[in-house]
Amino acid sequence: MRTRLFSVSLAACLLAATGPALAGDPGSDAPAAREHGGEGHRPDVPRTLHPQHSSGGEEGELATPLPPYARRTTTQTSRVSWQVAPGVSFTRWSQTDARGPITAHLLTIDPSTPGLKIDYASMGSVRRVAPVRHILAVDHAIAGVNGDFYDIGHTGAPLGLGKDRQRGLLHAREDGWNNAFFINRNGRAGIGDLPMTATVPYHPRLKITNLNSPFVTPGGIGIYTPRWGRTAGYGVTQGQTKNVRAVTVVNGRVSTNRPRLSNDKPIEGLLLVGRGDGASVLRQLPVGTRLKVRWSLAERPQMAISGNRFLVHEGIIRVVDDREMHPRTAVGVDADTGEVLLLVVDGRQDDSRGYTMVELANLMIDLGADEAVNLDGGGSSTMIAKNRNGRMAVLNDPSDGFQRWVANAIEVTYTPPSS
Repeated sequence: MRTRLFSVSLAACLLAATGPALAGDPGSDAPAAREHGGEGHRPDVPRTLHPQHSSGGEEGELATPLPPYARRTTTQTSRVSWQVAPGVSFTRWSQTDARGPITAHLLTIDPSTPGLKIDYASMGSVRRVAPVRHILAVDHAIAGVNGDFYDIGHTGAPLGLGKDRQRGLLHAREDGWNNAFFINRNGRAGIGDLPMTATVPYHPRLKITNLNSPFVTPGGIGIYTPRWGRTAGYGVTQGQTKNVRAVTVVNGRVSTNRPRLSNDKPIEGLLLVGRGDGASVLRQLPVGTRLKVRWSLAERPQMAISGNRFLVHEGIIRVVDDREMHPRTAVGVDADTGEVLLLVVDGRQDDSRGYTMVELANLMIDLGADEAVNLDGGGSSTMIAKNRNGRMAVLNDPSDGFQRWVANAIEVTYTPPSS
């Protein structure tokens, strides 16, 4: 086991101490963790709805400023690789530059391989968290990495968008946090901005801003479906209790219209939650009103999952932070080959310092990515795949010392084609 660095913030200590519902022990089988992992407000963990590096909000060690030529001079060692499945290969290597050593883990995937699919993965309800290994086991995946940033310690829900091939669009936002990796209608991988569009026929004043999001945009209206899980009370209004509204729609008609939000209750039909102007509009819907909501994702991809920002877009580095080092997870696409690159860089360890955002973008370009997006990092960064013995295993070294419980993942499944 590598020696880990302990120069992390108090927030990181709290994450490890709060038990299975938050960061957790992957061996735990407590009913609360199985049924409601991550649900409920945890006042001991700061709520960060716009994290830059990791959902936990831990502070990273600052990198030494270096001239460009020194930063790009590296020495590689300890390179190993194997085939995980047809169309999927794993490579691990260590490299050292003027800032110190890192260990990188790469899954290279050819989505055109017969029987191979890349998909969004989760435990079912949007709010439910679990270790990446458990999430991938649901669909018998052969490889995958952790996914989007999430509302750690509070609602547990992902901050951005997620679309599953079978279950459709599970959560999304009209604006913000829509930088996503996706598989388009033709089966090709891509990275781009995918906003949600939602309409309410015959009620144009109802402006829907969120679908199963950890919070409703101020002044907006959020939709919550049974796939969200149990209600989260005023957690979805960021603690706002005045000028909020909750409307339930069952069988296409408004069944209740109340000025209070319920907590830990199952959702029947649709729940619309309004804040400010959104609440004022909802207030005008009497019980019995016919109401139908339609929503979709731009480009109508087969699957999609968001990260917080583009690392590389159209071959150009889009990030500027070259100071704060963390464990990192990223997904990239090689426009020439169509290959998908899933990358994890270990961090907070004496033999792997972690990467800055700029270093991560540079590495993705070196690996052939023309487009890349940053996924949740820090203690969330986890790569799972079949090892050389054909068994599912954790292939990187998560910085918490165990698998953090996360909201979702990018998974790779393989079904041998019938002859």
